[in-house]
Amino acid sequence: MTGVPEWVDGNDIAGATRELFAVDLTVARGRCATCGREAMVAEAHVYDRAPGIVARCASCESVLLRLVRAPDRAWLDLRGLSYLEVPIPAPVAPAAMPVVA
Repeated sequence: MTGVPEWVDGNDIAGATRELFAVDLTVARGRCATCGREAMVAEAHVYDRAPGIVARCASCESVLLRLVRAPDRAWLDLRGLSYLEVPIPAPVAPAAMPVVA
């Protein structure tokens, strides 16, 4: 054993999923389809030392999601989640432009 953990936390997914979605998925909440644990994606155990990324449930270690990338596409498998609740930021009203006389 090298002393280096096999997995990192779910925050490691942020960069990879940011390209696919316009929101930060690490703050999304999901339910493990196997054990029913509800948690933020950031709490998942992420294995990223392979051709793809695998996120596992922190409770039962079932696979929650898989992400594999190629130069021109990505494959995302979410079948380990019974749902994924993604927070959407509220729209920001544009600032009023000053009137120049």
